This record gives sequence, C-alpha cells and structure tokens, in this order.
Amino acid sequence: TIMNITTQIKHLIAKDLRLEWRQKSAINSVLLYVASAVMLAYMAFLKIEPIAWVTVFWLILLFASVNAVAKSFVQENSEQQRYYYTLASPQAVILSKIIYNLILLLIISLVALLIYCILMGNPVEDMPMFLLATLLGASTFALTFTILAAIAAKASNNATLMPILSFPVIIPMLGLLIKISKAALLGTEDPNLYRDIGSLVAMDVMMLTLAFVLFPYLWRD
Repeated sequence: TIMNITTQIKHLIAKDLRLEWRQKSAINSVLLYVASAVMLAYMAFLKIEPIAWVTVFWLILLFASVNAVAKSFVQENSEQQRYYYTLASPQAVILSKIIYNLILLLIISLVALLIYCILMGNPVEDMPMFLLATLLGASTFALTFTILAAIAAKASNNATLMPILSFPVIIPMLGLLIKISKAALLGTEDPNLYRDIGSLVAMDVMMLTLAFVLFPYLWRD
C-alpha cells in the first residue's frame, strides 16, 4: 500500500542520513571539491563574461553531483542489499535514494551558488528564476544519476560505467538548464523559457517513471 511504501521510504532515508552522519567524509569531500573548483575558476578568470559565468557554474555542479550520487549503491554490499530486499519494496528503495540524493544535491547546489557568487560576482538579473533553474538542476541530476548509479552498481566496473552511461542522457538536460539560466542571467522575457522549463520537467517525470518501472528488475537481479 501507499502508506506502507511511505513508511519504508522514511525509514530508508533515515538510515541513509545516519550513515552519512557517521561517514562525514563523503559530503565533506564533495563540498571541498566545490570550493576548490570555484577557487580555481576565480584564479583562472580575472574577468569572466556573464555567459561563461553560467556555463562554468553548471560544469562545477555537474561534476560535484556525479561525485555525490555515484556512491548511492556502491557503499552497500550485496548482503546488505539482500537484507533490504526482505524489508522494503524496490519502489521504496529507489524513491528513498532519489529523495535523499535530491536533498543532498540541493544543499551542495545552494552552497556552491553562495560561494560562486561571493568569489565570481553575481551578474544574474532574475535571481528567483536562477534559483528555480538550480532547483530543477538538482532534481534532474538526482533523478538521472541515481538511476544510472543503480544500473552501474550491477556491473563490476561501475566507476567507469556511470560516466559513460550519463554522458548521452545528461547533455540535453544540461543544455536546457543552461538556456533557462541564460534567460535568468539576462532578465529578458524569452518566449521559449516556459517551454524549456516544461521540457525539463517532462524529462524528470520520464526519468522518475523509468526508475519506478525499471528498478524492481534490477533489484531482483
């Protein structure tokens, strides 16, 4: 039932939070990567063009998201996965991973944006729209990379497989995120803006549906 799945999701998210709290090195390493990448961009660009500002921001966030989500299933061995299989439904497992990674990426995205604006300046004209793009980006990365991490975890060479799988999937999504961010940057009324937002939301819904349908088969493998 829906209530039973909701309870399972709450317990699984709490389990991931406790695990993250005990092993703070994971999120600390990602935040360190973000801070180092922003500092490197600051030292490399004495004066950065606004369009390049947006592109560099999303590249930093993209690689930070890969590093943060890649460990979703790798950190649990096969015995732990079999144990979870006896306690929770596969739908609850994948949804809990997506929600947990979404929370994690939202924190990383907001911290990255804050550091980026402090060091690189803030040329954005429409900040609410840019924050919406950041929220959409965190959602897109959480959905996409969680599903790909689940697929890659079933392969022996998962560290190499995940970037290969993610490249053709994430590029069109990243293109839409940059277009939405450019509209927010310039503060202009782009007639295609809401179409791009709708397309990105539709892709997210498609990825969520794919996760809900595909993951039970991966889980039983």
